[in-house]
Amino acid sequence: MIDLSESRVLIVDDTKANVDALIQVLQHDYKLSVALSGEAALRAAEKSPPDMILLDVMMPGIDGFEVCQRIREKPAFRDIPVMFLTGLNDVANKARGFEVGGNDYLTKPFEALEVRARVKAHLTAKAYSDSVKERIASEMRIARDIQAGILQCESSGDLTGTGLSVSARLVSAREVGGDLYVILRSADSVLVAVGDVSGKGVAAAIFMAMATTLLRSIARQIHAPDLILSQLNYELVKQNPHGMFVTLACAVLDSVRNTISYASAGHPSPILLRPGNPPTYPFKATGTMAGILADSEFTAIQTELLPGDSYLFYSDGVTEAFDSEGRIFGEKRLLDAASQNQGLNPDKLAEAIQQTVSAFAGNRPQSDDITLLAIQRSS
Repeated sequence: MIDLSESRVLIVDDTKANVDALIQVLQHDYKLSVALSGEAALRAAEKSPPDMILLDVMMPGIDGFEVCQRIREKPAFRDIPVMFLTGLNDVANKARGFEVGGNDYLTKPFEALEVRARVKAHLTAKAYSDSVKERIASEMRIARDIQAGILQCESSGDLTGTGLSVSARLVSAREVGGDLYVILRSADSVLVAVGDVSGKGVAAAIFMAMATTLLRSIARQIHAPDLILSQLNYELVKQNPHGMFVTLACAVLDSVRNTISYASAGHPSPILLRPGNPPTYPFKATGTMAGILADSEFTAIQTELLPGDSYLFYSDGVTEAFDSEGRIFGEKRLLDAASQNQGLNPDKLAEAIQQTVSAFAGNRPQSDDITLLAIQRSS
């Protein structure tokens, strides 16, 4: 049995007799608040969000319909039950009440027993809904912590003695995300990879965890990026009943030969920041996204790794970030940001790019995961 005694009901009516009657009906069951106008109701809801609103329609200033409409415009208030209590009993007004977001409509004069029953029904439904939402939120927090744990140990891998330094960061757009990165050191080389799983939410997060685990396992046995992607693709296809896929940029930096071998599965090229040169996108895609076709082919590109070279890997949550006017961040802005921060160490470079993207987006909600990984060969 749900205890509703702590539930707060906001009564909004400009007629004292109506307010007194509702208080008489409800005061022994719930906590009550009163507002005598629409404006006062909005202020009261902001100060102390109620669990339910009993709302008169005809009031001086803004009427009940507008109050309800404004309440529904605020995400935090969208699930608060609103019941209109009014003398307007024609069909048009009832329809308007539901159109602006009302949950129920009761005409005056009302019966105390009916008011009590309807209020209890709405508060009980809200309490169940809140309980389910909290359970889901708790499970999502656990999933987020598990996902963070998968990546946490790799945010700035120990590359002592390799002449390389690395830093990575991931900012999820939701509680859990579909982006991934891997930093894996072997005897003479370092593998770095950044990926982006198709879709959003829990399904993408599970596929991300599977792809990350497989990638690490394969990369411990195979040290060529094209062969790594080929094997990863084969394994993902075998375990992919819903046709999901992942794009990946994968590079192996050889600290003895001072080379970088690169292969990709439909992922954007990293940016090369070379001292004395403007930033560039040095690589083309060498294969399609992984997880769709078992016989997909991947090739590798190898080039020299010069002293001072930095590579900035990223997911498309960076280039596809939007500002409040709907403009996209894009590759040109990313190149400009990289140019302005050229010469920074990997940690500061990744931080600077993230801040640039955040400043560009402003108050616009983040629409996709943002992942940045920077790796640099010391001068």
